[in-house]
Order: sequence, then structure tokens, then C-alpha cells
Amino acid sequence: MTGFQTLLKKEILRFWKVAFQTIAAPVLTAILYLLIFSHVMSSSGAAFAGVTYEQFLIPGLAMMSMLQNAFANTSSSLIQSKLTGNIIFILLPPLTHWDYYLAYTLAALVRALLVGLGVFLVGVIMAHVPVAHPWAILVFALLGSGILAAMGIIAGLWAEKFDQLAAFQNFIVMPLTFLAGVFYSIRSLPPFWQTVSHANPFFYLIDGFRYGFFGQSDVAISLSLSVTVFSFLCLSAVTLYLIKSGYKLRH
Repeated sequence: MTGFQTLLKKEILRFWKVAFQTIAAPVLTAILYLLIFSHVMSSSGAAFAGVTYEQFLIPGLAMMSMLQNAFANTSSSLIQSKLTGNIIFILLPPLTHWDYYLAYTLAALVRALLVGLGVFLVGVIMAHVPVAHPWAILVFALLGSGILAAMGIIAGLWAEKFDQLAAFQNFIVMPLTFLAGVFYSIRSLPPFWQTVSHANPFFYLIDGFRYGFFGQSDVAISLSLSVTVFSFLCLSAVTLYLIKSGYKLRH
């Protein structure tokens, strides 16, 4: 366990030493989104019964911030290690592929949860947000962060330069996140776009997470949980396979 604990500590300290950039900055960005959209869309009506738009927006912003930062933590760590050449010092210790996966993923979870908690706390000051099902909040926060952490590892292994990593984030992660119902309920969309939204796995993350606060959702919570667990297991399996095979690491 010593090697695993050391790698986990290294990954946590890596983002914690620049917490102003990795924790505070994402929280500030989410709060700016909240201020702007709650002002512009305040007259658009409530998405759920008894829920104001400002309240509706806070869980979505918290989940979006967690997803983006979980991805950023694992992907940036791997690409930096590969480009600077110090990846060799991570590969030399007798660690299993499970050790690598868990260390990178758990560190990403810590960063994501800190950012999500920061967004939520500031949001609560601005608008009272109820908590209907704490278990759903915790489960979807952990699974969602785990999914994006795994995607970050895959992107970090695949990318050979920062341009490729940026393309992965800008053309895959960002569109899926913004089109997952962060700023709106899919009930307000035309039928075609509702169908498209249902094909987006990130939608189920945000909808299930929002259910934990309001006890209301656009789809059944059982469906959101099933899709989320399936996505997590599939991405984790792919990630473990790539690490074990040494994809773009040992050859």
C-alpha cells in the first residue's frame, strides 16, 4: 500500500499547492455563471414545481464544476508527466494497474468534491437550496467525478501534446456538459432535442444529482442511476485495460 498511498498523496498535493487556481478559480467561475444566468433567466419561470430558477441552477453548476475539474485533474497530471519525462519515475515502482487507477481517480474525486462543495456553499448563501435525498447527492457526485476522472486518464494517455488534450476537452467534454441540462430542464426543449439529450450520459448525472436536492427530476431516478453506474463501469474497465497494457506509456 505504500506505493499507492505515496502516489495518491502526490496527486492530491499537486493540485492542493495551487488551490487558488484549482479550487477557488472554478468556484468563482461557477458563481459568475450563477449571477449572470439567474439574472437573465429569472423571468423564465420555474423548471420544477416550487423551485426557483436560481435554486434549479445551483446543483447543475456544482455538478458541472465537479465533472470538469475531475477530468482536468487526471488528464493534466498525465500529460505533464509525459511531456516532462518524469512519468518514468511513476512507472518504475512495482505498482499494479489498480494502484494507478485508484490513486489518480481518488485524487480527482477529492478535488471535484472540494469544488462542488464550494459552489454549493456559496450558492446556499445566495438562494436556499433544499436537500431531499442526501444519498442521491453523494452517489451521483462520486460516480460523476469517477466517470470524468476515468475519461481524463484516457485522454491523458492518448494525448501526446496539450493541443490534443485541449481538443478532447473542447469537443467532447465541454459540449456534453453544457448540453446536459445544466442551465435548463429538457422539458422545455422540442421533442427532437429531448431525444438527443437522452442520448447524452452527462444528462443523467446532472438530473440524478438535482433529484437529490429537490426530489424531482426529468427522468426516473432509477434510469439515471442505471445509466450512470453502467457508464462508470465501462469507462473504468477501459481505463484499467489501457493502464495495464501500457498504452502510450511503455512504448
